[in-house]
Amino acid sequence: MTPVDFTKTVLALGLGLGLANGAATVANGASVVTAFGHENCIELKNKTTRVVLAPSGGRVLSYEINGVNTLYLSESDRQGKGGSSAGRFDIGPERVLPRHDLLWSGPYTGEVTGNRSAKFTSGRDKATGFQIVREFKLAANGTHLRIKQTVLNISDKTRQVCYWCRTFVHGQGICVVPVTEHSRMPRKHVIYENGTTVNFLPDDDNISQRDGFVLVEGPPRKPKLGFDSKAGWMAYLMRNDLLFVKGWPTYPKRPYNEMAGLTLSIWYPDGPMCELEPIGPQEILKPGGKASFTEDWWVAEQKFPGNAKSVDLGQLEANVKKLTGRNRLVNGLR
Repeated sequence: MTPVDFTKTVLALGLGLGLANGAATVANGASVVTAFGHENCIELKNKTTRVVLAPSGGRVLSYEINGVNTLYLSESDRQGKGGSSAGRFDIGPERVLPRHDLLWSGPYTGEVTGNRSAKFTSGRDKATGFQIVREFKLAANGTHLRIKQTVLNISDKTRQVCYWCRTFVHGQGICVVPVTEHSRMPRKHVIYENGTTVNFLPDDDNISQRDGFVLVEGPPRKPKLGFDSKAGWMAYLMRNDLLFVKGWPTYPKRPYNEMAGLTLSIWYPDGPMCELEPIGPQEILKPGGKASFTEDWWVAEQKFPGNAKSVDLGQLEANVKKLTGRNRLVNGLR
């Protein structure tokens, strides 16, 4: 691409950033705002919860309860200078799909679709042959946020894809992952060594297992972990006294096309953020085909326990049931 062509492309992308032509700009609990210096964001709001959605990457900049953000927002993003922090979404499989900056960082076109609801649509990505639509819905009461990602095959070839969420939360918390029977992993998780080697018998002082849960309470010696749990939920206890819960569907009878067949990955570096990454099953899309995947979020105020040994897992499970309104914590909390 010549410098002139590159400039034209950037200008075209810049003109596309913002709102859909003729789209509604306000509804009950939904409005267009400038937030953290980012223009044309959409705010979803109820009495206790505020969600800020940005056209850059079609992502969640803020998921707040009583004014406290669950998500890690970089200094650059907080100043409106751009970035790729907070609530990001992606597609996989990793290292199989080509680079896809248009889908990853945008811009996306947003529109208010109803009460506390919005939709963001990506450009048409020639590298992958995909276009992405993300729909967001905040409950009328409480913190429940539902995210539905739909991938459309806009190419003339049959292609594979999977859902891959990449949420940055505040680091140095405690990850709690329920394990399920019939795991292919002897220790219910794996560690990625040096980026390309998967260790299926990992040993790390910051990772423990008890009472049907794997707990990660600090940066492991290698940051990337993988799980094949079919429970479809996880909890994250933060040092700012928040409990973040994710729920998503799992499919025991379907193939997962990430290298280790993961339903969840966690990236836990020694830094200010931790990445929570639910993963969907393999989708084979014919030309014109599409596939959707839905993830649910909840957050509540809960005092940080200090360390993994102090986590009362029975009480945590009861708190998650109360928060989500689900009596049984199975397969995405549905």
